[in-house]
Amino acid sequence: MAIEAVLFDFSGTVFRLEESEFWDVDLTDTGGRALDTHEIAEIMRRMTAPVGQFVQFDEEGQYAWDNRDLDPALHRTAYMQVLEQSGVPEGSAEKLYARLLDPTAWTPYPDTGAVLHGLSENGLKVGIVSNIAFDIRPAFVDRGWDRVIDDFTLSFEVGAMKPDVRIFKGALDRLGVDPSNALMIGDSAEADGGATVLGCEFALVDPVPTVQRPSALADIIRARGLLT
Repeated sequence: MAIEAVLFDFSGTVFRLEESEFWDVDLTDTGGRALDTHEIAEIMRRMTAPVGQFVQFDEEGQYAWDNRDLDPALHRTAYMQVLEQSGVPEGSAEKLYARLLDPTAWTPYPDTGAVLHGLSENGLKVGIVSNIAFDIRPAFVDRGWDRVIDDFTLSFEVGAMKPDVRIFKGALDRLGVDPSNALMIGDSAEADGGATVLGCEFALVDPVPTVQRPSALADIIRARGLLT
């Protein structure tokens, strides 16, 4: 079947929250020592990894973690506990969490804009399907890319988290595309790969720093003849 729509994950796929965003936040440990770049990178991994659990939670925290992308309040509870258990004091944690929630702080991968525009110009539907608890649309609006996105399906707005097939089905229903005619691109075979249950094709990308991945999206799209 011909591909008529391409769905993209957000974090680690079309945008990334880079560690450099926190170099000016003065992050410290509980003793007041400035965190080094390796420590900041580990904290960011814990904050942005699509799957996996990196700390032990109390009962309230575990519930919040399991449902973090369905409700902003639960998201805050979960990630503030992650930061606390990662040795980040409250003041620094508040600054870090605020930056996480700022869509304008996220950096697009080098080929994101060209791929989104190219697909739209070639008549394909384009959707963003993200497990997330805040509105990421401003990251696209600021670059004029919202005009080529046909649908944003955000877990906290639709009440379902990947790999739950409901989140993919909802996106495809709104796009008016059969799953067999859709490609899902994401950085998690477990979460994003859930689209394959419906019959979608899936392609995996590596959520490395943006400078290390200049053309992965374009390579996937070109390999399928969707871009020249």
